[in-house]
Amino acid sequence: MSRKKALITGITGQDGSYLAEFLLSKDYEVHGLVRRASTFNRGRIDHLFPESGVSQLPIELHYGDLGDSNSLLRVLLTTQPDEIYNLAAQSHVGVSFDIPEYTGDITGLGTTRLLEALRTSKLPSKFYQASSSELFGKAVEVPQTERTPFYPRSPYACAKAYSFYLTKNYRESYGMYAVNGILFNHESPRRGENFVTRKITLSLANILAAKQECLYIGNLEAKRDWGYAKEYVEGMWMMLQQPKPDDYVLATGSSASVREFLELCLGYAHIPFQRLGEGLDEVYIDQRSGKTVVAVDKHYYRPAEVDSLLGDPTKAKRELKWQAKTTLAELAKLMMEADCEALGVTL
Repeated sequence: MSRKKALITGITGQDGSYLAEFLLSKDYEVHGLVRRASTFNRGRIDHLFPESGVSQLPIELHYGDLGDSNSLLRVLLTTQPDEIYNLAAQSHVGVSFDIPEYTGDITGLGTTRLLEALRTSKLPSKFYQASSSELFGKAVEVPQTERTPFYPRSPYACAKAYSFYLTKNYRESYGMYAVNGILFNHESPRRGENFVTRKITLSLANILAAKQECLYIGNLEAKRDWGYAKEYVEGMWMMLQQPKPDDYVLATGSSASVREFLELCLGYAHIPFQRLGEGLDEVYIDQRSGKTVVAVDKHYYRPAEVDSLLGDPTKAKRELKWQAKTTLAELAKLMMEADCEALGVTL
């Protein structure tokens, strides 16, 4: 029996790297779409390739771009995947306010190009679209389910809303097996360094290594439903194994503030702290040295804040048999240990 084949856009990202590992463990032949750049950004998947640059695993990378329709069609016809996971995007919410047009082109229209390439190819591939809890934005109900109306609060979220509805439209218009995974925040040691959880753990590790003096941060009161990315990619795969395509929320079902995550990490870093000031003047002082180790900076606030998100994963538990297992405390410890180890710091 021949291996199943999967194509992952965004394979060099956090989710793409974990998904590639998971699919390889399921004996898939994995193909990844990568952009040509002047510098390599493949650190998350380097371990899948030996020093020769040729992997002994059934994995292959292909140059292409969500901004280039022809390259997408070429890669689809070349690889003929059974499953397609569209994880590529301009994925940083804050940055999307600075580059809204590019965010819309890649995160929004990129999905159009990929779905249209799939339709044109006439391949019977199953399609997974990475949706986001940011769709709910200024949430109209708590918790948020698959039926909660969207209220996007950033160019990124607006682009994701477009992609969500387009995926649903192609499913209903052309009978394609196309699903949306509405994933709430999912973190890991592979999270991008400008995302708040990784920024916290990496900055604290740098402070312990005497390579940084202070962590500057935005809204400490923002609350999110935080999970472990490695578990969430398994849920993506489960969605494409169902008899019929549908959309699913993946979440832990509990939420915590950025402040709670920060203070968990300060605890693991063994930094005794004192909080002083309020709002934009708030700081965390290391009680041993008297130095400021964390300071709020208005630069990191968004033009439109999303105050609180909390997902209801009931449908995923019932139909996919998927459930988040890692607690926030475990996740914070895992990330702190990984960043400290990389810098030679012992906790």
